Parts: sequence; C-alpha cells; structure tokens
Amino acid sequence: MNFDERTTDPATRDEPADAQAVPAAQAAPAVTGERADLLEALAKQRHFLRFPTRDLTDEQAGLRTTAGELCLGGLIKHVTSAERGWAEFIRTGPSAMPDFTAMTEADRARRADDFRMLPGETLAGVLAAYAEVAGRTDELVATLPDLDAAWPLPKAPWFEAGAEWSARRVLLHIVAETAQHAGHADILRESLDGARSMG
Repeated sequence: MNFDERTTDPATRDEPADAQAVPAAQAAPAVTGERADLLEALAKQRHFLRFPTRDLTDEQAGLRTTAGELCLGGLIKHVTSAERGWAEFIRTGPSAMPDFTAMTEADRARRADDFRMLPGETLAGVLAAYAEVAGRTDELVATLPDLDAAWPLPKAPWFEAGAEWSARRVLLHIVAETAQHAGHADILRESLDGARSMG
C-alpha cells in the first residue's frame, strides 16, 4: 500500500479547523525523553481518529454506516470520555471510575449515549470537547511527578482482581485505545462515502 505523507503525517496534513482547535501535543509544556515519546504517540493516534471526520456535516457524523452501532461523532465522544476517565484515574485512583460490576440499566443507557450523537450535539462541539480533554491529558503527562505511581484498577469483569496500573501503563492504554478506535473511524468513514485516511 502506498501512503501519501500529506495525508498520514499529522504535522503536514490539513484537518478541519475544528479538529485543530487545541493541538494536543502543543498544549503541554515542552518535555523530552519518555514523556515526549508518549505525547508524540498519542498525538499521532488522535490525528488518525479525528481525520475521518473531515468535511462531514453533523448529520453525517451521526450516521451508522456499518452493521454496528457506531457513528463517527459517537466514537470520538467515547474516546473523549474514556481519556477523561483514565486521566482522572491517574490523578485520584479508582474512585474516578464507576464500579463496572454494579452498573444498573440506567448506568448502561447513559454509557451507551457516549457512542451516539444526541439531539443538539454538533461535530464541532464533539471535536472541541476532545481537544480540551487532550490538552489536559498532555499537561498531566508533562507535569506528573512520577510515571511509576500506581493505583488499583476499578472493579470490572475485564480487569484482573487486585491488579494495579502505573500512570505509564494507563497512558499506554490511552494510546492503544485511541489507535484501536482510529481504525474504527477509518472504516466508518470509508463505509459512508468511500473516503480513506490512508492509501
């Protein structure tokens, strides 16, 4: 597959103005070493998540284009919510997240709204919220005293009981989750109108 660097390089690719509202990697103080690597990896995956929303209307951003429930706007809302939650976990520990083993139907319904564009929501608003959360995460990466600081994970069926994650491990998880959903976003956009992020 041939890659067009103007498309794939976050530093050179033109994005919608809304997607650039707060460039995440520039929001934090200058850092070097491991923290710079984490910020660079996160910035690249954020670009690939945002890029499939280029030139879309609010209606298009809310359309389900595959057999699943996902839409592009809802996908970015979900990543925003997840990143916000994990960053707060780094700051305050498992109390930042719910007990996933005790969720009610109402809790599940509220959580499902993170995957949808709700009435009155706009793509510009969704992207701006993501940029704001990204900027706060980047500042946390730059200023956190110790990446080795760890907390017990929240209760959830998908976590090993009693496991702990360091701030570093949480940040790697944020990068991985953003990358996974960037792939979903690419599929959703290609299913919508044939546009691709790469190739």
